[in-house]
Amino acid sequence: MQTASSGLQPNTTARIAAMDTIRGIALFGILLMNIIGFGLYKAYFDPTNNGGSTGWSLNVWWMNMLFFEGTMRGMFSMLFGAGILLFTGRATGGTQESVTDTFFRRLLWMILFGVIHCYLLLWDGEILYTYGIVGMFAFSFRHLKPGKLIVGAACILLVSTAFSVVDYVDHKEAYTQATAARAKRAKGLVLNTKDTEAIAKWNGIEKQEKYSPQQVQEEINARSKDYWSIVQHKLPENVYMQTHFLYFINFWDTLAMMLWGMAFFKWGILKAEKSRRFYLLMALFGYGIGITINYFETAHIVEQQFSILSFYRNFMSYQFGRVPTTCGHIALIMLFVQSGILPWLRKALAAVGQMAFSNYIMHSLICNFIFLGYGLSMYGKLQRYELYYIVAGIWLFQLIASPIWLRYFRFGPLEWMWRSLTYWQRQPFRK
Repeated sequence: MQTASSGLQPNTTARIAAMDTIRGIALFGILLMNIIGFGLYKAYFDPTNNGGSTGWSLNVWWMNMLFFEGTMRGMFSMLFGAGILLFTGRATGGTQESVTDTFFRRLLWMILFGVIHCYLLLWDGEILYTYGIVGMFAFSFRHLKPGKLIVGAACILLVSTAFSVVDYVDHKEAYTQATAARAKRAKGLVLNTKDTEAIAKWNGIEKQEKYSPQQVQEEINARSKDYWSIVQHKLPENVYMQTHFLYFINFWDTLAMMLWGMAFFKWGILKAEKSRRFYLLMALFGYGIGITINYFETAHIVEQQFSILSFYRNFMSYQFGRVPTTCGHIALIMLFVQSGILPWLRKALAAVGQMAFSNYIMHSLICNFIFLGYGLSMYGKLQRYELYYIVAGIWLFQLIASPIWLRYFRFGPLEWMWRSLTYWQRQPFRK
């Protein structure tokens, strides 16, 4: 590799430990949620599909919905937005044009990593591809003042909410029409074409949202085969996740949180620069609003016995609970950073965050080996709560391994590769 002609070089100043700590905690939280997708079929939101919806399995589902759903991903997206400012502000030795060129080259490599992660490493829920695409849009907003960034983020989240409202109205109408048609059929009345279509439409929705034991077993069998068979089997789902799901759902969510992260970085919130009182109030209001909304959403789903409409109804208020809870988490983490307690844990979490790329890919490698057919073939065989034994094991390993690795190396292995490709020059690796 050769040095870029612009002479642009990476900056080697000290990292922001507070942001690395947030990143480490967010990465662990992402695994807390992703483990469901790794080990169970279509059970991420709806526990009745697979993995159990009673006892401890129900308890951990409640905990995730109250505290973690969307919040860990939200923190990670905020940090990526802040990272845009860090990257463009720290790069030295080049013009503004060369900074832009280098940044977009960095994102293009990330997109490639995301494609490999999805199609070859077999994690359809991966986020690298999304960050590469959305980061190109977020880059244009980096010079806005914090207040405007927050307003922009809020408007984007309202667009996302509007999509959810449309989805709910469509599903409710389909359910109402199908219910009326079924009642008509139960009375022995002749159904017209509209009635027949209404029943068929809702049956199709039920087939997509609620899975029979036979469908679950078919998926378990498909993921218990050899590697290349699984690659081919997952191809349609992978394509869906990196096209339709990205542009209609993930794009808006991710862009909004990136802008939110830029604003929080400019205000110093992500760098633990605010007062203890500020973070206490931020946690109080964030959790007070967010967890309250999350509770009523989750309780509604349970009261409605996990009906399809109950999930779509709650998606309409999803952002109103998720965003304040995310802010509450950030405030709590900053209080932990400022407190000085458990310094060994803070350093270990910061090391995990510093190696977030490598540790994130490691999650996929470990989990897919455990669950898929080319490894231990445990897919669909554990209860929901049992998955968290695996999560705890991975957390413990990375808390120990990450600081040890960074004693001898400047970066994680994938961070080093990405950095070298970005600057098109081999970067120093060993300390």
